[in-house]
Amino acid sequence: QVQLVESGGDSVQPGGSLRLSCVISGIISRPYNMGWYRQAPGKQRELVASITSGGNTNYADSVKGRFTIPRDNAKNTVTLQMNSLKPEDTAVYYCNYDHIGIVYWGKGTLVTVSS
Repeated sequence: QVQLVESGGDSVQPGGSLRLSCVISGIISRPYNMGWYRQAPGKQRELVASITSGGNTNYADSVKGRFTIPRDNAKNTVTLQMNSLKPEDTAVYYCNYDHIGIVYWGKGTLVTVSS
């Protein structure tokens, strides 16, 4: 079993920044890819950003240039640095672990962007 715990969600004003963190624990199989997904009210869960074990990243068009997804393999953590936040970024953000198709999810952390 793999456990993922997200933290860092908060309420911020438009234009602000937040840093989300995800800590992975348990029986971790390598290599593994990591991702951040989000789900806004009434919408489907969508990919925000992902990073492979080798450090290759992928971003949703809506967050390119504003979000980054660094990871620390030694500490089994992945971060989502979010800058220039917009109201449409409001959602529950979920951390995702993927080892050759074996997927685990965290419980999510809420980000609210509002003036």
